[in-house]
Amino acid sequence: MKWSELLSKYRAGQEFSDRVRSDLRTEFQKDYHRIIVSASFRRLQDKTQVFPLDKSDFIRTRLTHSLEVASIGRSLAENISRSIRKAKLDPEFDENTESCVISIIESAGLIHDIGNPPFGHFGEESIREWFGRHLPKLRYGKRPVTDFLNPQQMDDLLHFEGNAQGLRVLTKLHFSENGCGMNLTYGLLSAMIKYPNSSVGMKPGSEVVAERKMGFFEAEARVFSDIQRRTGTEGKRNPLVFILEAADDIAYATADIEDALKKGFLGYPELRNELGKRGVDAEYLEILQKAYFRATPGEERRAGEHAIKLWLLRMQDILIVKATEQFVTGYRELMEGRYTKPLLWNSPEAKLLQTLKDIAYDYAFTSQSIFKTEIAANNIINYLLARLVPAALLYRAELPQGLMEEKYLSLVSDNYCRVYRKAVQKLPDDKCIYHRLLLATDTIAGMTDSYARDLYTDLNGITPC
Repeated sequence: MKWSELLSKYRAGQEFSDRVRSDLRTEFQKDYHRIIVSASFRRLQDKTQVFPLDKSDFIRTRLTHSLEVASIGRSLAENISRSIRKAKLDPEFDENTESCVISIIESAGLIHDIGNPPFGHFGEESIREWFGRHLPKLRYGKRPVTDFLNPQQMDDLLHFEGNAQGLRVLTKLHFSENGCGMNLTYGLLSAMIKYPNSSVGMKPGSEVVAERKMGFFEAEARVFSDIQRRTGTEGKRNPLVFILEAADDIAYATADIEDALKKGFLGYPELRNELGKRGVDAEYLEILQKAYFRATPGEERRAGEHAIKLWLLRMQDILIVKATEQFVTGYRELMEGRYTKPLLWNSPEAKLLQTLKDIAYDYAFTSQSIFKTEIAANNIINYLLARLVPAALLYRAELPQGLMEEKYLSLVSDNYCRVYRKAVQKLPDDKCIYHRLLLATDTIAGMTDSYARDLYTDLNGITPC
């Protein structure tokens, strides 16, 4: 792969993006601005990171998480770019390349979760589970809906994925006057496609990290193929994806510990003991203990919180340095598409990262309060899908709508309906079923946590306390 192709400035709607010719910003700086001012990005402020529908203003949302990933990603991109230039690993990697890489990674951090449905990753699981139970039972007229779907279309629904939905949001669903979504550069879009696979090509248990999930739905196969062709990736992961993935891992592994601390699920004694029991490098445990012992005597609880926060910042620095080393060491493999592992693996730092994830899971993700909110979230998503899917199947269909289908369809965004009409404008009715099902998942995935909850209570006639 070549940087001249990876940093593609091409946009699907070139005629739209070229209107203001006196604009002196780079194309990647324009990308950043488009993201920041977009409604799609703003919605992340009311989407779950870990704790659904949490009332605390301290606990992270998808928006604050995305900002943290962008910040860590920028630091990583700066370290890696300067290290490549200092070591003279690639004559093509000049100062301009460095600037573009930093801009792309920062923007990719902002949009990496933009396709996630309400209630975090649990929302994804709920959508998959609903289609797993109900897709075989759905009917269009007298025939099973599955008769109208090919294997990839069925797997798109059965393995619904926020990463694939993100590409759909950015290239189609985000409102635009040219039908190209947010109309971002292909260099940026390529850098946020973590899994260059379709739903039928993914291998969940694979040792090759890029094969574990899907990165696009069949509906976006053409734009995905065009992105790959213009960036020279052609079935491979863009090397920048590894930087984005490392930034994401560092951000949520450390943030989840801090959020668990603020929720009262975890304190200094528990974290210290768990790090020791799980075999984390003694140096990292010593850093935590030194931070604690520097605190004022008699203020153990406050000292513990302060020590953990300082320690997490220090661990972020350590993980950034290690990820930089791994990228530089594996540079040739990355550029040739032969690098198959995450940047942080098979090292004391990888052990630290995984341990933080495991501790957060054991202390926060399995708490009773999480289970209660996940039960509520599952009820909400199941209820909405059960109403919207049958209604969407009859949108502009040859079969007549019933009274309630028409009313439920009134809840669907006009913009999403326009996207559907454009997608099926030359298709016969029996080829529209897949796109109608996507119309339902687009509607659910585009909701914020609060909107989904409020819609559920409104439709059920529940009066808030």
